[in-house]
Amino acid sequence: MMALPVSWATMGAMRAVAGLLVVLAVLTGCSGGRDPVTDLRVMVPNTVGGGYDVTARTAVRVLEETGLAEGVEVFQLPGSGGTVGLARLSGEAGNGDLLMSMGLGLLAASRAGEVPTTVADVTPVARLLEESGAVLVAADSPYRSMDDLVAAWTADPASFVVGGGSAPAGPDSLLALRLAAALGIAPADVDYLGFDGGGDLVPALLSGQVQVALSGNAEFADQLAGGEVRALATTGAERVRAVDAPTLRELGIDVVFSNWRGLVAPPGLTEAEVRRLTDLVLALHDTPQWRAALTTNSWTDALLTGPEFAAFLTGQQQLVDDTLTQLR
Repeated sequence: MMALPVSWATMGAMRAVAGLLVVLAVLTGCSGGRDPVTDLRVMVPNTVGGGYDVTARTAVRVLEETGLAEGVEVFQLPGSGGTVGLARLSGEAGNGDLLMSMGLGLLAASRAGEVPTTVADVTPVARLLEESGAVLVAADSPYRSMDDLVAAWTADPASFVVGGGSAPAGPDSLLALRLAAALGIAPADVDYLGFDGGGDLVPALLSGQVQVALSGNAEFADQLAGGEVRALATTGAERVRAVDAPTLRELGIDVVFSNWRGLVAPPGLTEAEVRRLTDLVLALHDTPQWRAALTTNSWTDALLTGPEFAAFLTGQQQLVDDTLTQLR
């Protein structure tokens, strides 16, 4: 059967429809046509510039740029390694419009401080990312290389202060203990000084309060770029693109270590409320803007949600508890 000819008018109408579809696609953007989430608040349980803060603000920026959410409020509630924020979160039972940025350091702080509230008392939402750490010194430090630092630390561990942005048994503390063990330094001889996030650790390193800082790269990105801080080594399995430093393994030190961060919500949420928050994170994860943010901050995609994230938290809490037992 011969096809009927298409008139110019029909073709024009078809082009108009196609153009309208393109406009609609642009207007809906990366949100996939969904209505943006509103009334969302994100709590950061440590100071501005810390890992939880950088993660939360980056995620919120992407959510708003892509139209997945609008008018999101980010607020700080620092104190006691994040446990002040955790207590606040647990007291917001049933509030489906609140998220809190967190990570391994919070699990350690809740145990080290012997506070009644733990992550078991809130709702797991998602693990977002992993991040390798760095061994950092001030620009004017006498330690020009990892060999210099190792020589000074092993010669007199008692007078060598190692700074980190987490409580004992938190990620920076765990890294300090693993690094010390690889160098033959006993755990009891490690003089670790913990701060409430990287935001407080930066001035401690620059002022000489600590000789070396063990922290995530993103928390010192501005200081590294400005030349105030030097990285002697990174702690991951591979080099970090944004940091001009070898890995510990490249230097003959058998340590590979990474930290992680994620999001939790108050207890007492309905299945629908948990699904709404989880779907928002999944949509965030699928945006090119989030993938770009991972690259910019030298983060590794480590998405984990639902029961898998809950099981992961249980395992990480056991790791913290075992480490604290060894330190006592």
